[in-house]
Amino acid sequence: MASYQRLLRFCITIFFCFLSLSSSQKVTLSLYYEALCPYCAEFIINHLPKVFETGLISAIDLQLVPWGNTVIKPDGTILCQHGEIECALNSIHACAINAYPDVMQHFGYIYCTEQLVLENKLEKWADCLEMVGLSRAAVVCYINGYGNKLEQRYAEETSQLYPAHRFVPWVVVNNQPLQENYQNFVRYVCNAYGSNQVPEACKILNNSVETLSRFNSSVEKLSSSHQVCYRNQ
Repeated sequence: MASYQRLLRFCITIFFCFLSLSSSQKVTLSLYYEALCPYCAEFIINHLPKVFETGLISAIDLQLVPWGNTVIKPDGTILCQHGEIECALNSIHACAINAYPDVMQHFGYIYCTEQLVLENKLEKWADCLEMVGLSRAAVVCYINGYGNKLEQRYAEETSQLYPAHRFVPWVVVNNQPLQENYQNFVRYVCNAYGSNQVPEACKILNNSVETLSRFNSSVEKLSSSHQVCYRNQ
């Protein structure tokens, strides 16, 4: 329950932060992921919420791409790394992003379902719609098969990554892949944003020598101990 209360606080923060910048001024933060990769779930639950907690969302165009290491076989069959359940949840996430285009809404739903992944309670995924106050539009989208069409688009987008992704979570800031340093995305977002209208969260980071030291230390640790779901070769 505490995690859901935390999520609601994110949503309130988003509402006010979106008033400050136009989309053309924002840095694009893209997350390429798959729904049942535990490291994707961990990133969505424990790291990505930083953009809401700090107000940094006002400087970000957050793009979630639920495809990851999924492949399309020659006969058109979609093969997900963690099985058919992952294919279904990827499709439901795609439907949620389409049905609830406001990031406050679709991230809230995806956050809720990924929390269930970590808790091994995925059978309760439908409860997340009520939990975050959304209609059943995403479920209707999934049932009528439109989610598969949306997934085809995400497959195409993922295939066009350069360099190609090697694992998920794969985080990209303004077309720059962060690769093993993906958990340090906040620093990259602030650096990409530049000096004009820098968000307060970035000013705090840039003025903190201690934060910079922790950042450099974490980069060294991630380079040797990052946890990801690799693509099947």
